[in-house]
Amino acid sequence: MLEVKTLDKPDERRDFPQGHLEAVHMTDLDFAVATFEPGWRWSQSVAPLAGTDTCQMHHNCYMVQGRMHIRMDDGGESEVGPGDVFVCSPGHDAWVVGDDQVVVYDFQGQTAREYAKA
Repeated sequence: MLEVKTLDKPDERRDFPQGHLEAVHMTDLDFAVATFEPGWRWSQSVAPLAGTDTCQMHHNCYMVQGRMHIRMDDGGESEVGPGDVFVCSPGHDAWVVGDDQVVVYDFQGQTAREYAKA
């Protein structure tokens, strides 16, 4: 099997306060590019759509630009920036650090299909 898609024509675009997500859906992979503007915070911008206090999605990510802080429900936390690869399990809040736009690639089926949906 060979399957090729382009982000120039995503299968879906999902807008939410201070950000958006563009996704391509493939047979064994859903890939999303999330863009978060300065001031974006999951608990303020996405929680009202998700109906949960913290993000319950699993993320496999590569940070392209900007900086983001992630705080896990168990108290663990970290800041990620350009060039960082990270895995984040369900149960976290995240927010943009500073005045630069954040762009993150997320290689996760659940996220691309369900993130920021009511």
